[in-house]
Amino acid sequence: MHAAGSLAPELRHHYLFSALSDAERERLLASAGIRRFAEGEHLFSHGDAAPHFFLLRSGCVKLYRLSPEGDEKIMRLIRPSETFAESILFMDPPRYPVHGDGVEAGELLALDRGTFLTILQESFPTCRAVMAQMTSRIQSHWDEIETLALQNSRYRVVHYLLGLAPSEASGRVTVTLPARKVLIAAHVAVTPETLSRTLRALSDEGLIEVAGDVVTIRDVGRLRGHVH
Repeated sequence: MHAAGSLAPELRHHYLFSALSDAERERLLASAGIRRFAEGEHLFSHGDAAPHFFLLRSGCVKLYRLSPEGDEKIMRLIRPSETFAESILFMDPPRYPVHGDGVEAGELLALDRGTFLTILQESFPTCRAVMAQMTSRIQSHWDEIETLALQNSRYRVVHYLLGLAPSEASGRVTVTLPARKVLIAAHVAVTPETLSRTLRALSDEGLIEVAGDVVTIRDVGRLRGHVH
């Protein structure tokens, strides 16, 4: 890994680090490193010792579990500016709960768990603010699990597309699919054929336009009406 250098501005608005002072962010980065990875490269395995959690700077990473039969279940597809493996922060001992592979070549910031915990231990207000943010994030994951478990395939695909758009977006928005459609289908628990059929139906209804891996949501508010 390479030294992280001064990437403090990159962390300032992220939910995990926004409560930290500039000095605390610089301290965290002093113990961090930048890792470049190739397409298809294995990053870590389920059960590995976990000294780091990560911020993706470019590329795409998939987090997945394997069934006893060896079938792959994708838990998350990580996009740039998202963190992952932060659940190891409060594990004892810390071990990665999933496998992680590069889907598209890119670069990640590996953040030292021990340094981050020490910063939280030294400042109760910082710790409380970070925990509040993490609680909110956990709630959003429960909402996503509910969507995958209880809703039909069309709802899941629409929910996923809306998740790619900025939360404050309105009107016409263009998003890029972060991975191959076969991986996205696995993530939202539909077959590739069902994903293609659903995208085609949404396009025929005038809700979206699809050109390769670029999807234009013609009206975010109108599409959002299909998940409420």
